[in-house]
Amino acid sequence: MAIKIIVKDPDPVLREKCKPVPKITPNIHKLLNDMADTMYEAEGVGLAAPQIGILKRVIVMDVGDEHGLIELINPEIIEREGEELGPEGCLSIPGFTGDVKRAARVKVKGLNRDGEEIVIEGTELLARCIQHEVDHLNGVLYTDLAEKMYRSEQQDRDDA
Repeated sequence: MAIKIIVKDPDPVLREKCKPVPKITPNIHKLLNDMADTMYEAEGVGLAAPQIGILKRVIVMDVGDEHGLIELINPEIIEREGEELGPEGCLSIPGFTGDVKRAARVKVKGLNRDGEEIVIEGTELLARCIQHEVDHLNGVLYTDLAEKMYRSEQQDRDDA
């Protein structure tokens, strides 16, 4: 188990566009494992490679639904439908949440750890998470899209 340090805004690595993974190697498997361990340790639902300082197009997610842990290499959103405003937070921006408009349903394709193409359709929290994590790969943070920002209850407790 390797827990990595999560990069915090305003670190410039979070604003970089990530490079595609040309070949799945043992190092990519280790990266996927480390990202999942880090996400679970931080009690997050998603993590993108730049959040641990790696500029590769790799994301992991687990929103607690029937999909369980989702690992995607070179993810690409291929369909978007509908729109909904909802709350988002980010492990790289602790202490805050914001209201962000996202597609209500998305379909994403990418490679799994074995190099096989997979397609996942998501609604609700999974759709939001997919969009949030893919944005990270393009140097976009949810704060860029938020209509309104809030200090989280945890931040208020930490400041007390």
